[in-house]
Amino acid sequence: MSLTSTPSTPSGSPAASAAVRAAAAGADLSGLVKAYDIRGTVPEQWDESLAELFGAAFVRVTGASALVVGHDMRPTSPALSLAFSQGAALGGCAVTQIGLCSTDQLYYASGALDLPGAMFTASHNPAQYNGIKMCRAGAAPVGQDTGLADIRALVERWLREGAPPSLTAAGAITRRDTLKDYAAHLRSLVDLSVIRPLKVVVDAGNGMGGHTVPTVFEGLPLTLVPMYFELDGTFPNHEANPLDPANIVDLQQRVREEGADLGIAFDGDADRCFVVDERGDPVSPSAVTALVAARELARNGGSGTVIHNLITSWTVPEVVRENGGTPVRTRVGHSFIKQEMAATGAIFGGEHSAHYYFRDFWNADTGMLAALHVLAALGGQDGPLSALVAAYDRYAGSGEINSTVTDQQGRLDALRAAYRGVAGVSVDELDGLTVSGTHWWFNVRASNTEPVLRLNVEARDQDVMARVRDEVLAIVRA
Repeated sequence: MSLTSTPSTPSGSPAASAAVRAAAAGADLSGLVKAYDIRGTVPEQWDESLAELFGAAFVRVTGASALVVGHDMRPTSPALSLAFSQGAALGGCAVTQIGLCSTDQLYYASGALDLPGAMFTASHNPAQYNGIKMCRAGAAPVGQDTGLADIRALVERWLREGAPPSLTAAGAITRRDTLKDYAAHLRSLVDLSVIRPLKVVVDAGNGMGGHTVPTVFEGLPLTLVPMYFELDGTFPNHEANPLDPANIVDLQQRVREEGADLGIAFDGDADRCFVVDERGDPVSPSAVTALVAARELARNGGSGTVIHNLITSWTVPEVVRENGGTPVRTRVGHSFIKQEMAATGAIFGGEHSAHYYFRDFWNADTGMLAALHVLAALGGQDGPLSALVAAYDRYAGSGEINSTVTDQQGRLDALRAAYRGVAGVSVDELDGLTVSGTHWWFNVRASNTEPVLRLNVEARDQDVMARVRDEVLAIVRA
């Protein structure tokens, strides 16, 4: 990997002054440290002083002697990532800053350099939020059970008692550019050599896709129509959350106006991609999962394990089996996907939320690689995308329906009682409550952060789906 490094000298100390400690002590860490990352509003919940403590704690908990740090385009990201880097350096850790990057570009750097990493982003959250996604060397996730709880406990102790003094020999902070190497690695994993010319509209949502797409797509036979490529963490055009249908309306309209072959939307940190076909109709993440699974199985000789969470369509395990693979069903959440990927040696994994995981990308998620697979599949044949994905979209789905309830467990108990013992119906509780009939299934899960139950329904046809959906909602909302 070619690079240029510019050393800098860290300043300050995790111990810092009483004023810094007092400001940091005002942070509510129970609301800031989530199951998989750190995320909250700036400066109300956290600021540079607390980011510095997180950097020092990350080094203490993981034992890292070197790490890589990147950040997105939010106005607060450069200062927060620098403070974290300084805290880590003052703990004796050598820090490589890669600057502006997507989350999967940070995972690339962690994997390629075999270093732990920290990415400063709040993904699709509004502008006032920021956060840290952490990983160990090789992009292995850091969550509550794999170090994040210990990092939180250590920072909380330092807030009460004062942080220890910095080491005499502080680590160096250097700069490195990984964008071209990241793009080259992704391009090496998908054969794009024979695709036909395509016209593609890309909505970056003023997020990091505007930084990565031009380099990744460079030299491909694509007519690129960019939308909102200007990096702007205030998100002046729409929220960078394509999972909300309201945020892909502009993309859908532009695809139709341009007569484009497809549209692609990225979220704020560009680790997820969403696809619309030539008519502007959304392509479900389950259909993308099935399409990519078939391609990855073919690439691996027609065999291999594919992970999918329990909310993905029935189509996914069917397509995996049809293409010689073994499907494995997991709970929702990237930590469970990555755990199963590592345990089974799976070649690929997908979630209904448009996270796509690849063995050859250190089991990490990368929406950009999934987008390249879609381009390769579409460009390798003559038909439109709508016809191509029809084979991977076999059932009627409700999408996720949220209901605010005061007694989550009581409503789940009522559902369990309503369907237990019904002939031809099975019930499992791998993640929430999943009830399956011959021609339908539904899952209801409780939110971890708000009084909400999330319902997903799928059936053989629209009428059956609507009937089951309405039956379940009547119980949930009783």
